[in-house]
Amino acid sequence: MEGEAVMKIRIEIEEGIAEEEVVIRCRGITEQIKAIQTAVSDVVNIAQKFPLCRGDTEYFVPLDDILFFETEGGAIHAHTRDEIYQTKYKLYELEDMLPGVFMRVSKSTILNISHIYSVNRNLTSSSVVAFWGTHKQVFVSRYYYKPFINKLEEKRVYHERKLR
Repeated sequence: MEGEAVMKIRIEIEEGIAEEEVVIRCRGITEQIKAIQTAVSDVVNIAQKFPLCRGDTEYFVPLDDILFFETEGGAIHAHTRDEIYQTKYKLYELEDMLPGVFMRVSKSTILNISHIYSVNRNLTSSSVVAFWGTHKQVFVSRYYYKPFINKLEEKRVYHERKLR
């Protein structure tokens, strides 16, 4: 660890403030600082409610409840463990607005990597992803397979570091 910069992490509690704020104080924008910014942003965004519809009713569903978004019959559906909703957004719009735990895995699907239970890897065709607590599954196309596996590996390494 010789020569590595040490980063201080400090939490200041101010009970009288109107809203919470996270400040990153740094000498410049490095890859590590960008990663911290993304991680903080993801934690904040995943707790937000996302507007979805079913019939004439609009629901506000926590992003973390959404397993995946999928194109079906010209519409974009959001799947939770038990429900299916519809969104007005296109997949490319969702890619730009969703936090980093969501990832495109095929031409028609964006999934939430934090709910993955298993990956049935198939290098010659689509791989199948299953989710915790539901029978729902999605396919990862060969084109997206390598970035998908890399993202899962990043998540695994991150969690291993947290456990130390």
